[in-house]
Amino acid sequence: MKENIRKYFLAANSCRGFVSEFLSNCSNDYKTYIIKGGPGTGKSSFMKKVAAFAEAKGEAVIYCPCSSDPQSLDGIICEKSKIIIVDGTAPHTVDPVYPAVAQEILNFGEFWDSEKFKNKADIIEITNCNKALHKTAARYITAAGEMLYDNFKTATACTDTKKCKAFAEKLCKNIFNKTNRTPKETVRFIGGITPNGFVAFPNTPTQNLIIISDDFFAVSSYILNIIRKNALASGYDIITLKSPFFPELIDHIIIPELDFAIVSENRFINFENEQRRIHARRFYDSRLLHQSKNRIKFNKRLAAELLDSAYFTLGEAKKVHDELEKHYINAMDFEKLNNFTDMFCKKHF
Repeated sequence: MKENIRKYFLAANSCRGFVSEFLSNCSNDYKTYIIKGGPGTGKSSFMKKVAAFAEAKGEAVIYCPCSSDPQSLDGIICEKSKIIIVDGTAPHTVDPVYPAVAQEILNFGEFWDSEKFKNKADIIEITNCNKALHKTAARYITAAGEMLYDNFKTATACTDTKKCKAFAEKLCKNIFNKTNRTPKETVRFIGGITPNGFVAFPNTPTQNLIIISDDFFAVSSYILNIIRKNALASGYDIITLKSPFFPELIDHIIIPELDFAIVSENRFINFENEQRRIHARRFYDSRLLHQSKNRIKFNKRLAAELLDSAYFTLGEAKKVHDELEKHYINAMDFEKLNNFTDMFCKKHF
């Protein structure tokens, strides 16, 4: 995939467990195609081929990589043609809400030969091993979250909320004009805990940026929450980009109509854009923070070690998943799938 395209995660291996925003992105204004099929059945390859065909026809495609394997796709969004394609299998299971009229299932099981699945016991064992590794990774991530959240709570206690509120409300007053429209909020992520470490897509917000540098999440989340409420109250459609660690917190907000985004920057994601940058330290009581410096430092170090263990374990899970894929690849008729892909592309673009 090209590096200058928009990329979002639709799910997160968060400190609160696995969180999926797949359903919230399947807008009824679009036709959503939900792919069902096992691992290795060509779901991601199908989406990549469709995306390439659509782009060749002048379509601007949004790519949604998989948080368990960022080289694979969980979905694509074609805004011009109003088409969404998603992997509807577990753990981000998606089923039609309005079958045929808003959502349609693509059954890739039609392209495999059931007679070629000779070793049922192996497939079950590998599947269970993969699930067990993901559970282990989730425990590491949850433990890391305890450390990160302790720092967040410490920083929250040191935050000058009146100053934050005044800053945010002044910003809103300068940006938003009241409209009578009914707003729509789309929730996604531009960072994620993956087998490749923490992966982020800082080039996705191409709008005019205000960047809040905040390593504790507290100030940025407080300000962004006010921005979100004001934007929606004013009738603007927004893309809310939640924290992949704590999905109850907001990391970034994009307002496409205004060509504007306000984003938070920390040790996990850095924006090279040299537009307006706000340093969160101006909203913290530095004296109070200093009193907790040893605790904060310890929490950071331990969180980093736990996350490293999570990244490694997710990597081991991916290796197991690759072994599982081989069973399905051997049973697939990819010629039939390729023919179906060609027909799908010609029909829709």
